[in-house]
Amino acid sequence: MHRVAELTARERDRFVAEHPRSRELHERAREVMPGGVPMSWMVKWPGPFPVFVAEASGAHCRDVDGHEYVDLCLGDTGAMTGHSPAATVQAVHRQLALGITAMLPTEDSVAVAGELARRFSLPLWQFTLSATDANRHAIRYARHVTGRRKLVVHDYCYHGSVDETFATLDASGRTVARRGNIGAPVDPAETTVVVQFNDVDGLDRALSSGEVAAVLCEPALTNVGIVLPEPGYHQALRELTRRHGVLLIIDETHTLSAGPGGYTAAHGLTPDLVTMGKAIAGGIPAGAFGMTQEVADRIASRVELEDIDIGGIGGTLAGNALSLAAMRVTLSEVLTDEAYARMIPLGDRWADGVDAGITAHSLPWHCNRLGARAEYTFTPRAPRTGAEAHAASDFALEQLLHLYALNRGVLLTPFHNMALMSPATTEADVDRHTEVFQAMLVEVDG
Repeated sequence: MHRVAELTARERDRFVAEHPRSRELHERAREVMPGGVPMSWMVKWPGPFPVFVAEASGAHCRDVDGHEYVDLCLGDTGAMTGHSPAATVQAVHRQLALGITAMLPTEDSVAVAGELARRFSLPLWQFTLSATDANRHAIRYARHVTGRRKLVVHDYCYHGSVDETFATLDASGRTVARRGNIGAPVDPAETTVVVQFNDVDGLDRALSSGEVAAVLCEPALTNVGIVLPEPGYHQALRELTRRHGVLLIIDETHTLSAGPGGYTAAHGLTPDLVTMGKAIAGGIPAGAFGMTQEVADRIASRVELEDIDIGGIGGTLAGNALSLAAMRVTLSEVLTDEAYARMIPLGDRWADGVDAGITAHSLPWHCNRLGARAEYTFTPRAPRTGAEAHAASDFALEQLLHLYALNRGVLLTPFHNMALMSPATTEADVDRHTEVFQAMLVEVDG
């Protein structure tokens, strides 16, 4: 730990010296924004203040001090398309002149819903402004059509700012509020049952209560280090939800890295509902959720037309013309099959570089892969559960790793050790991270 602290102090000094303009802006920002940032989680970037971005294009961004970075964070998936892909920018410019929002459908909505139906094999779609909204709506529908009140989620899952998902298991296996949960409206145990990822028996026990409306899950955990499903887990999940009359909602927001149809298409999953957001509009705020015909019929039979605008579903900006124009071109011209054919091998190349460094220094670390995404954890083998991944976290070490990379022109996601490839990412971008990562390991090991 002494070596980590020593290197962190050195890197902080370098960061401050090389970012005077960002420091000046941060000092001004502190007068008008809590923590000097537009959203509280931005204070978690490494260093004594965040870098202020001036511009971003493709897989690179430049800060106000003129430093250019290989961007492997990509807006924590929001810019998985690469920053400002040309086709999306052109479509947005066209739509701006034609109208932004009118509470009316556009032709683009038909095209986008049809393309998502093709990719995910769910026939019917609705649109929101974020994946969080999509998840909230899916949960409300699930409760409405099942008449049940509880939700099952995995320990250390991530589904945006959905209240029911900020829960964990205590030492005795009880569902409790997760550390850092702010302003929870009720005790999470009233709404939520938490189970460990890959725990089929625990899942069966949770569903057998008869109180569960839906399981909301990422097909692989992605926000606590990547935790992959064990063989047979998704088959068991689907069989158990059907047996107990529980709807299965799969959140593909981060696992869109697995392929054009996310993990669902790549592995032949058959959920009742799918939710997503972030990358599908090339950085323009957008989300979507799809459902089976059976779910749609159950909803339609239980919602009167007179009440359809007051049920907690929607929002006046949801499905707006600008977001849908961006989604249409992003899906048809940016996040294509051909793009994934380039992105996924780059994800493997990045992970190969990390694995080489881990092996060379005999570190008890492991790197998991998820299509165009990869991430290393401080565990000697792949973690089976979110609890295992979380227990191995080392905040001080992560801050050093990220700050070291930042000072050498590589931007990683601040909350964990994840890298994401975009259609604009190159082998040279990936190899730059490998070079920096291995240099850092030499210093930490020394």
